[in-house]
Amino acid sequence: MLAQKTSEDKSRYLHTLLDKIYLDDIMSRYNIGNERIVLEDLLDIVSSSVGSLTNPSKIQKTFVSVKGTAIADDTISRYLDYFIDAFLLYQAKRYDVKGRKYIGSPLKYYYSDVGLRNARLNFRQQGENHIMENLIYNELRVREFDVAVGIVTINSRDEDGKSKRTQHEVDFVANRGSQRYYIQSAFAIPDEQKRAQETASLTGIGDSFRKIVVVRENITPWHDESGILYVGIEEFLLDDSAMDL
Repeated sequence: MLAQKTSEDKSRYLHTLLDKIYLDDIMSRYNIGNERIVLEDLLDIVSSSVGSLTNPSKIQKTFVSVKGTAIADDTISRYLDYFIDAFLLYQAKRYDVKGRKYIGSPLKYYYSDVGLRNARLNFRQQGENHIMENLIYNELRVREFDVAVGIVTINSRDEDGKSKRTQHEVDFVANRGSQRYYIQSAFAIPDEQKRAQETASLTGIGDSFRKIVVVRENITPWHDESGILYVGIEEFLLDDSAMDL
């Protein structure tokens, strides 16, 4: 990739890598036959929804509504597994933080290489917030963390005094040995309302493990009154110690 000089050369390289290495290899290895279009359509759907909760049933409905094609759940599930086995995609399961257990469907998918995702979409759908989330996930994997999507259930009372339970998502629960980090990817936090929204899941956890919000802009790292660390994406990616500031 580094040897490619122009944007056109880089784009062509990524397309070739995706089509001739990944997809051709999957077709050959699993004797898929004449269903390449299904593989490609499935990859398009996943590429457009990186970082979104999904499952084979939801993807099946997308096939019907967008592609006008009926594909069986088990076929979609099997093809997703092929992408994962080829190290094209990663699968992130959900984890109930307070219940201390993994939850089944739905889950999230991330690309092992964001460039391949962008090439699959012909560089049309940039979605910087989704790309940033994918980059953070990949970096945590490189640092040898086990990574899940966190779910935090918070008990509160409504304006009438009635108790209610609400679920909030933590983008990443990263575990490595005895270490644990809760990480939220927030493209931008323009005001206090947005900050409260992004940190609601983190403040509702209630344990002493480090809690981090990663933002797009370059900022001087700082901690709020709840001890949550705010750090820019560039520093997070380039400095392994940034998680422990």
